[in-house]
Amino acid sequence: MDFVHIGQIKVSRFILGSNPFSGFSHQSPDVDMLMKRYYTVARIKETLFEAESLGINTLIARTDYHIMRLLLEYWDEGGTLQWFAQTCPEVGDHEACINRAASMGAKACHIHGGVMDSLLAQERLDEIPAAIDMIRQKGMLAGIAGHNPEVFKWAEDNLDVDYTMCSYYNSAHRDKNAEHVSGTTEWFLEQDRRLMTSLIQTLSRPAIHYKVLAAGRNRPAEAFACVAENMRAGDAVCVGVFTKDAPHMLSEDVELFGKSVTNRGY
Repeated sequence: MDFVHIGQIKVSRFILGSNPFSGFSHQSPDVDMLMKRYYTVARIKETLFEAESLGINTLIARTDYHIMRLLLEYWDEGGTLQWFAQTCPEVGDHEACINRAASMGAKACHIHGGVMDSLLAQERLDEIPAAIDMIRQKGMLAGIAGHNPEVFKWAEDNLDVDYTMCSYYNSAHRDKNAEHVSGTTEWFLEQDRRLMTSLIQTLSRPAIHYKVLAAGRNRPAEAFACVAENMRAGDAVCVGVFTKDAPHMLSEDVELFGKSVTNRGY
């Protein structure tokens, strides 16, 4: 496994994502429910330990009570993955989420991508610098996520962050609802992927590329080749897995990604 440094923290270039653990399929309400039923705490912990065995050392997961409880169990059982926390608006504002992340030992915390998109649409991004300051005061690396490239253009001029979470697809505009609404129509357009991957080249901080598989719509080999082509030396990728009908998905994804970045000379 290759590693990068975000701030002073060593991070596996392949980071495990957690949307499927919380039932966010970005496919349909039926698939959301399949994920919720399949991903018991026991199965999630199995996946976390498998990630460790593959050389992954970082998990990106929400600051909700479900995730925090299972992380406690996982760490108490000897788990070693470090947590990069994502705020989640349905269980509190920036301050509440940042406090929960810090209290649970998160190494980093970033503002939810839907929140950033929504605040951009509402012309309220001026509340974000204080949140970034609070994350740092709590001893964590600070970042932002987003689906709309304009979020990161604004951040370049107005924020001092340690990392960015850049979605390849702006698949459902968050003008009114910051949080994803199950069943919402989503679109995964190649033009949006090109816009984001081009923008990433201009960013001054490390980028974590996410939604690179278009929530299971892209062929993994093609998706990881695209990531490798657009990844800079200090960047990483975040990928979630749904192993119900593909038990080897995580190891296969890690292998495909590793081959792709090796071919690009990383």
